[in-house]
Amino acid sequence: MGTDQANGKILRSAEWFGTKDLEGFLHRAGLKNQGWSEESFAGRPVIGIANSWSEATHCNAHLRGLAEHVKRGILAAGGFPIEFPTISLGEFFLSPTSMFCRNLMSMDTEEMIRGLPIDGVVLLSGCDKTTPAMLMGAASADLPAIVLTGGPQLKGNWKGEELGSCTDCRRYWSELRAGTITQADYDSMEAAIYRSPGHCMVMGTASTMGAIVETLGMSLPGGAAVPGADSRRKILAENSGRAAVDLVRKGIRPSDILTQDAFDNAIRMLLAAGGSTNAIIHLTAIAGRAGIKLPLERFNELSESTPVIVNLKPGGKYLMEDLFYAGGVEAVLKKMSGLLKLDCLTVTGETLGDNIADAECHNDDVVLSPEAPLAKEGGLTVLKGSLAPDGAVIKHIAASPELMKHTGRAVVFENPLDLKNRIDDPDLDVTKEDILVMKGAGPVGGPGMPEAGFLPLPKKLLAQGVRDMVRISDARMSGTAFGTIVLHVSPESHVGGPLALVQSGDMITLDVEGKSLDLNVDEAELARRRAELPEPVADGGFARGYGKMYSQHITQAQDGCDFDFLIGKTPVETHVEVAGHNAGFHTG
Repeated sequence: MGTDQANGKILRSAEWFGTKDLEGFLHRAGLKNQGWSEESFAGRPVIGIANSWSEATHCNAHLRGLAEHVKRGILAAGGFPIEFPTISLGEFFLSPTSMFCRNLMSMDTEEMIRGLPIDGVVLLSGCDKTTPAMLMGAASADLPAIVLTGGPQLKGNWKGEELGSCTDCRRYWSELRAGTITQADYDSMEAAIYRSPGHCMVMGTASTMGAIVETLGMSLPGGAAVPGADSRRKILAENSGRAAVDLVRKGIRPSDILTQDAFDNAIRMLLAAGGSTNAIIHLTAIAGRAGIKLPLERFNELSESTPVIVNLKPGGKYLMEDLFYAGGVEAVLKKMSGLLKLDCLTVTGETLGDNIADAECHNDDVVLSPEAPLAKEGGLTVLKGSLAPDGAVIKHIAASPELMKHTGRAVVFENPLDLKNRIDDPDLDVTKEDILVMKGAGPVGGPGMPEAGFLPLPKKLLAQGVRDMVRISDARMSGTAFGTIVLHVSPESHVGGPLALVQSGDMITLDVEGKSLDLNVDEAELARRRAELPEPVADGGFARGYGKMYSQHITQAQDGCDFDFLIGKTPVETHVEVAGHNAGFHTG
């Protein structure tokens, strides 16, 4: 049955390839048809390579080549690779939003892991939602797994200025609307900002998730920061293939790695990095698949003792390439090691503490000292109050300090289209002291909770020199964005949350230090408004298909926006009993 038979059991893949019957004949013939001799795969651990390569996801467009280096590592370690595609979620092209399909991608990944004749899997991801989607699927299937992202892009450069995508494209878009640069200037930036393979190189969602996955122990040390264009990313890919074979032989599953302590470490990395608000939703969903509850309060609890030490845009001044040269995520973990649970197991087979034992920081301005941080508390704050009973989030490290405690008059937009149509109206009744409020962009109402939370400032205020205001919505925001922006207001407006009741002229109070967000309207008036709310459109307006299923089963932001029926895991068996073996039953 092969070299990995032990204790009367065979590797899962041998159920497909090791039997001398009709089923085994057909499975072996399927590989021989592709030019593989039986010696290539017989008795070897079979490692799947789940590839989210796509030309519609430019962050992942180089993963096809990277997969070849993964295969080298698998073969060198005595395994056999089988590459297969999953759907891919690109932030730029996918409508209505990539988040709408994150759970679908997780289902795709999980079912391919379950259904294929593999003993372990390497997950090739990159763009924002591809990494959490793949890890969610792998956590639910619980077969030995390792994540390899495509890495960050090299720094952009435009007219001598180093640019970070898309923090600086957003910043200059405001300048274009304010009339301080020309359309020709802005157009010339297009070829200068995204100039190499990889994902956005600021501490946006993709970089944040890469750092989180490395901290969780689900990727090799160095997995987050090596640029996509650097030859060392290919070596990392080869080593990830080797590690996948080793994980199978040692029997290490995601459930051995994704523990409560590991998630606490990941939350601290998110906070220390001033990372993306999206990561709160993704971490909650990944934990849910692992059978672990991450209440929003846990993020605030850990934030109080986690300083921001990663000096990267949008909250700082450097880029991921600089972090790589400074020592990568390992350098960050080393400096904050006193806050971490270092005995957590990782895909190396060693602990997190072992992985960072020899880490060094080569630039103390990129990775700061915990004693002299960018901020004494983590870069994100969870807010609660009468406007957000179930929570909201602000990335205060990328906000304006003078707006951290602010009461202002609401200027309300019913949905993103209403905002688009009216935000630049010269007759819009708005001042810089007001608070822009947008409804209709939550998990159901969006649909998919689009990254619409970076509400543009009114053009007439931009012309006056205004560059930030308090903005509130039930939407998400790109991790590359910045400003005093409150997101993920829950319950969302579409399902009748308090946000649905806000009217222009209402007073709202934001108090980041007090962790509160309140609508200053008396209960009697709110009850009157609630009675007048129209019934929400059934099934989000979808008559059929994925959209209908999505609307019926999506959870709110504080629960990770996962499908209610996907939370938890059903582990695949890694070995099969030799006695009573049934070659016709392949689901593990």
